[in-house]
Amino acid sequence: MAIVQPESERLTYRLLDETDGEFLWELDQCEAVMRFINGGRKTSRKETNDIFIPRMLSYRNAPAGWGLWQASLKDGDKTALGWILVRPHGYFTEQRDDSVIELGWRFKQDWWGKGYATEAARAVMTYMQTLGAHSFSAIALPENTASIHIMKKLGMTFSHTEHYQDQVFNDDIVVYHTDATKP
Repeated sequence: MAIVQPESERLTYRLLDETDGEFLWELDQCEAVMRFINGGRKTSRKETNDIFIPRMLSYRNAPAGWGLWQASLKDGDKTALGWILVRPHGYFTEQRDDSVIELGWRFKQDWWGKGYATEAARAVMTYMQTLGAHSFSAIALPENTASIHIMKKLGMTFSHTEHYQDQVFNDDIVVYHTDATKP
């Protein structure tokens, strides 16, 4: 079965793999981008290669649409702006739930405030619905108002606060959710 790529007005998408280390490392070199992920610390190449890529590959499942979808401009030089995460909610925790698809995003700071993250997340969410997914979540630190704003634009509403802990993250988060089968 051929994998159909998500589409949107201004962006193209492709599923990242183990050869995309340079892009993943480059994206994590901005302290503002990393602020709500690890307090603003830039990711080292070693962390990208030894931690981030293996984690991404552990949930990457192309036929299911799971992984990191790189979002790039359609026009001009096809600049890569960031990525949209797609995986089961709580994938790295004891509360993993494959019936709920967690969406996340990380975009280069130069592209913030232009609607690209919302456009990309919406396109990937719509694509996931064509694959049979209907329940979506997103998580953020409570003070990450920009990400929470995107969640609301995607039709998600506040679900609950929880303590999220896995091998690389340990903090209290807010969880937003939507069920695409409900009006």
